[in-house]
Amino acid sequence: MSDIKSRGYAHPGVLVSTQWVADHLDDTGVRIVESNEDPLLYPSGHIPGAVEVDWTRDLNDQVCRDYLQQEDFEELMSRIGVTPDTTIVFYGDKNNWWACYAFWVFQLFGHKKCKVMDGGRIKWEKEDRPMTRDVEKYPPTDYRAPERDDATHRAFRDQVMEHIDDDGPLVDVRSPEEYSGERLHMPDYPNEGALRGGHIPGAKNIPWARAVDPESGTFKNADQLREIYEKEQGLRSGDNVIAYCRIGERSSHTWFVLTFLLGYPRVRNYDGSWTEWGNLVGVPIEK
Repeated sequence: MSDIKSRGYAHPGVLVSTQWVADHLDDTGVRIVESNEDPLLYPSGHIPGAVEVDWTRDLNDQVCRDYLQQEDFEELMSRIGVTPDTTIVFYGDKNNWWACYAFWVFQLFGHKKCKVMDGGRIKWEKEDRPMTRDVEKYPPTDYRAPERDDATHRAFRDQVMEHIDDDGPLVDVRSPEEYSGERLHMPDYPNEGALRGGHIPGAKNIPWARAVDPESGTFKNADQLREIYEKEQGLRSGDNVIAYCRIGERSSHTWFVLTFLLGYPRVRNYDGSWTEWGNLVGVPIEK
């Protein structure tokens, strides 16, 4: 894949290359964060100096189905030694699926200096770059975060219902089998989580992984992304878009693509997603 700046993205600065990360391993103004689906990956080896942010332990409330609150986010940032001026670079498995999820949660608390390492963990490994099992400890900081902002990047079920009434564009980023109702979960995973199969009425099916080059694991260029989202599926850059999947993790990847790579100004992630919608009493679905 070509140099990031040549790909025509709306906000190219949100991506960094593996070489950029290699050049900043000792940069005290940069914190590298690994976030994975597989909890065994980080302890088996990670980029030197990287800290782990686990999506269940660190980003979710441990009792309520919700994200961590302001105080918990401040504690997390203090623990990983981050200040508001620290540039955070996320990477992880599954072509940065979980890295984008962590990035999205950090945006709920307004940490703007966030980037994603293009190609994720697999690209770093394929390039035979250094890995370590040493877990770096950083001096705690006194991080102060604003209250969580759910209005800008997050959608709830009532807002999705209003969106349907307004004929607003919805993007279902799950597999075609999940979208059609044939499966209740992604291929190769157990069926769980919802009583009904199908999709939210009016949603277009654009699987999240189409935004990634399968050979390199990097994001496709802007022209290729517009071909998928706009020419094939009819989205427009000014649309008010809601994306969803099963629990909001795959759709955070699409949220990242539409918001930062294509520059859509109004994209929200419905993290209730199909595990909520597919179990709700009295709401419509399509197959």
